Amino acid sequence: MDVLGTVAAGYGPVRDAFLRNFQERGERGAALAVYRDGVKVVDLWAGTRDAHGSDAPWALDTAQIVRSATKGVAAAVPLLLHQRGQLDLDAPVGAYWPEFKAAGKDRVTVRQLLAHRAGVPVLDRPLTLEEAVDRETAFAAVAAQAPAWEPGTAHGYHPHTFSWLVGGLVHRVTGRTIGRWIAEEIARPLGLDLWVGLPDEEAHRVGRLGPVEEIEPADSGALRLRPKRAVTAAYEDPASLTRRAFGVIHPKPDENNPLYRAAELPGSAGVATARALARFYASAIGPVDGRRLFAPATVTLARTEESAGPDRVLVVGTRFGLGYMLHGAASPLLGPGSFGHPGRGGSLGFADPESGVAFGYVTNGMRKTVTADPRAQALVRAVRSVL
Repeated sequence: MDVLGTVAAGYGPVRDAFLRNFQERGERGAALAVYRDGVKVVDLWAGTRDAHGSDAPWALDTAQIVRSATKGVAAAVPLLLHQRGQLDLDAPVGAYWPEFKAAGKDRVTVRQLLAHRAGVPVLDRPLTLEEAVDRETAFAAVAAQAPAWEPGTAHGYHPHTFSWLVGGLVHRVTGRTIGRWIAEEIARPLGLDLWVGLPDEEAHRVGRLGPVEEIEPADSGALRLRPKRAVTAAYEDPASLTRRAFGVIHPKPDENNPLYRAAELPGSAGVATARALARFYASAIGPVDGRRLFAPATVTLARTEESAGPDRVLVVGTRFGLGYMLHGAASPLLGPGSFGHPGRGGSLGFADPESGVAFGYVTNGMRKTVTADPRAQALVRAVRSVL
């Protein structure tokens, strides 16, 4: 296996861990980028651009769908609107989006929506793919939906409805779609190969996702636990919040479908390179080539705990700030102050302000993991070891 790219002096163990993922954990194609204090110190890629089928090599500019790692980029939009004085985090969502007041949601605040406390992780009627990618149809569905619990009293991960909750809010506040806002205000100024709504002219760069075998070396040092019985039962029960939340789009969409990739689904369908994810998070916590996204107060908002404890959807203990997962047992990041977001099955992006580290990992090999993929965790441990 040839690993391409570069690492700065002292970061050799990170390259070793990246290679070991291919040798021992079933990795097919992946890329990793790490920034330290605004400077790129790791930039690696290897394998094939498709998990199965084509043997075309992963290239310098190969991008992939990063699933829920997109949420970390999407969460930046309301935080930046707040930073600019255009959005009050403690105002009712309905103040900006009147239709959202329906079915007992009139007091749901923007803060609660971002912290997965709005109680709308499911829809009474799942959407077809065609309905899900039609913004106004999907916005109307979440606006009309009655909450699954009293908003603000508990939290539960919103795997798919996050797309339309945040997308609808941003559209009502700015008049722009969230994909366009990200392109114009984040990706273009920072030079990121990152899209929420993949343009046709970039489609040739994107590899195909596919399942890979669940492998973990015996001496990896990873924490290996069998899923709790309650978690297994939740994923097996068609009536559970867990199954219903992950099944909001039905039938399950083919993520390699050009229609899905082109959709502006900021909770699940962003396309990015590892380099773009890492650069995004680096610019969130400090200047990168003279540009910085978040003011220090906004960094504090992103990583201040808003939700913690039993998650009604994931059925494990989770921690969230405003749109970001925080370091914890369910989603280990670099340290207690880290914030970011994993993508189900592999990808991960986060920032750690204390160390100045920003991390981006993208893979085409999908495992069953939701928040703590062993390959990503091996890379995080390697980064921690060289700091």
